[in-house]
Amino acid sequence: MNEMPKPTDAHKRLERLIGKWKGEEKMHPSPWDPIGGIAIARINNRSALDGFTVMQDYEQERNGEVGFRGHGVFSFDATQQCYFLHWWDSMGMPPNEFKGNLMDNILTLTSQSPMGLNRATFDLRQDGKYTFTLDASQDGKQWYTMMEGNYKRE
Repeated sequence: MNEMPKPTDAHKRLERLIGKWKGEEKMHPSPWDPIGGIAIARINNRSALDGFTVMQDYEQERNGEVGFRGHGVFSFDATQQCYFLHWWDSMGMPPNEFKGNLMDNILTLTSQSPMGLNRATFDLRQDGKYTFTLDASQDGKQWYTMMEGNYKRE
């Protein structure tokens, strides 16, 4: 009987995301949120598929109501030697595919869609905490921050 594949060290590096997290997010004014504001996020990241992926369930609360939900799947592609995040959310759009690298416990992933480029950065350098930023660009040169979050493990 052949031995089943096992997660590599690259897959295991995603384990820093695992846990239940809560934190404050600052939404910057953007075409999707012209006013911006402060939100509370709850994130549940769990290991899945025998350690090959991390599944994320996300919800954002503003003014006492959950108004946005998302589901993500983080993985490492050994063939392409890069990380992926496949993202679905309650905006009803097709899934986004983010692709990038994890260096010095900072996971930086980019996505391209008809609406432009997005860059998601997960700073995992501190135990029990992480920060997230989502930036957007039309040309890949000029970026603006759409949101910033600071989360603590619950």
